[in-house]
Amino acid sequence: MADWLISLEGTEEGRNVALMLAVMAAFLHAVFGALQKGRHDPWLSRGAIDLNYGLMAAPFALFVVPWPEPHMWPIFATAFVIHVGYKVLQAWTYSKGAYTVVYPVVRGTGPLFTVIGAYIFFAEVFTITQILGVAVLLSGIFGLAIYNLRTITVDRDTLVPALWLAVATGLFAAIYTTYDAYGIRATANPFTFLAWFFMIDGLVMPFVAAYRWTHMADRPALGPLAARGFLGAIIAFLSFGSIMVATRLDKVGEAAVLRETSTVFAALIGWVILKEKVGPRRLTLMALIALGAVIVEFGG
Repeated sequence: MADWLISLEGTEEGRNVALMLAVMAAFLHAVFGALQKGRHDPWLSRGAIDLNYGLMAAPFALFVVPWPEPHMWPIFATAFVIHVGYKVLQAWTYSKGAYTVVYPVVRGTGPLFTVIGAYIFFAEVFTITQILGVAVLLSGIFGLAIYNLRTITVDRDTLVPALWLAVATGLFAAIYTTYDAYGIRATANPFTFLAWFFMIDGLVMPFVAAYRWTHMADRPALGPLAARGFLGAIIAFLSFGSIMVATRLDKVGEAAVLRETSTVFAALIGWVILKEKVGPRRLTLMALIALGAVIVEFGG
């Protein structure tokens, strides 16, 4: 499997596979975000998910895939720090704002920073059409932020902090996307990076969640939380694994931007499952973000 993926790098078939993986990651990432934002405390949900995927990844990292090369250990250490920062900001953002409000800003802001990072670190240059796509995407992001500021009446005291936290989370999403693309390209076997990444990445948030749970006055039952963690872990493997492989097969900026079609899936999930009011104007702005992502992908 690893040899087949490596053989696709830089080919048209590899680009098509990366396209499919990025779209799959978009849908699954929206589901993942809804699982964390759902009826459980976001910190508890994230801790349960990380515990599950860390334990699942450990046997593969230790006994199945080749061990990392010596130069990979500093890369894993840096990725660990970046992802902890991202997850803390993400949980904090979800605790302050509604899912359909903060998720599009998080996922829409990320590509802008990722495109800049891809240019600096991978010398990736966008065409005029792709730059137009980024502009369309950003118009949807900032339009959505302005619309929310003007129209939302519930939890107004936390709305502005939630939006700023969403932008900061988007910045960290861009940092980890760019850095993980560097990491997965730095090892001979991409599955070595994935297995060790998930095992190491699951080390912190379970302890944060356990501390938070023990200090709650009304503690949620552990059974449903564990089930959510197991499901979230499977989705995390498929979602994050897909986008990481896509960035190895194709351009980092294009794969990251295309993933932001997740905003449309997020709107549907927030409306149908989380029962959050979306409305035609907000849905249109979310679709504008996704349209910008599509222009970027097909304008190359």
